[in-house]
Amino acid sequence: MNSSNELKIIYESDELIAINKPHGLLVHRSRIANDATIFALQLVRDHLGHWVYPVHRLDRKTSGVLLFAKSEKTNSIIQQQFREHQVKKTYKAIVRGYVRESLTIDYPLTENGKTQEAMSHITPLQYFEIPVPFGKFKTSRYSLIQINPSTGRFHQIRKHMKHIFHPILGDRPHGCNKQNKLWKEKFGLSKMMLHARELTFQCSKGKKIKIQATESDEFLRILTILESTHTQNT
Repeated sequence: MNSSNELKIIYESDELIAINKPHGLLVHRSRIANDATIFALQLVRDHLGHWVYPVHRLDRKTSGVLLFAKSEKTNSIIQQQFREHQVKKTYKAIVRGYVRESLTIDYPLTENGKTQEAMSHITPLQYFEIPVPFGKFKTSRYSLIQINPSTGRFHQIRKHMKHIFHPILGDRPHGCNKQNKLWKEKFGLSKMMLHARELTFQCSKGKKIKIQATESDEFLRILTILESTHTQNT
């Protein structure tokens, strides 16, 4: 990934630029991922020819909308909106089991010894039952869900879905190892099925901005597998 075309720029103004981040790309250098040599921050900076500021973060394994500010002033304005929960974040995920109804997960999370409130709003979008035996069951069930987190803790969505026993497909270490192994061996899945679909916020001039990122090819491939093998008996 070394050209501006491969960056998948999905929004740009005089203040901001957003890309559709692929699975596996780090936002910036991190001590916990010494194997990485390419970073979103570096790619966007090289494309524009000047420094940019990541106003939020996405997990390395998560694809989707990643926003950068072109100035320190804009960065401060947008980050304040994130801190004050004024930014609407919409994710999609494929998870194990049937998420039967809309719900709010209000479950505090601890990071670096500090426990903070964490809240995610879940809406089921689609259900799948496929003829693949798993454990004592003759079939396997999955849900496509929408997640709107109102806080932004580290691995929040991943930990919340694990907490309600509907882990995200391909998630390690918060997912189901047996499910991940099944999907890797049977369908070649090696990426996590979590996608940052949309960001809605206000720019410094007060204009409402909505940025959307289409799902990755791999996310769509897994959806196609589920849709084409769904038994229609549920």
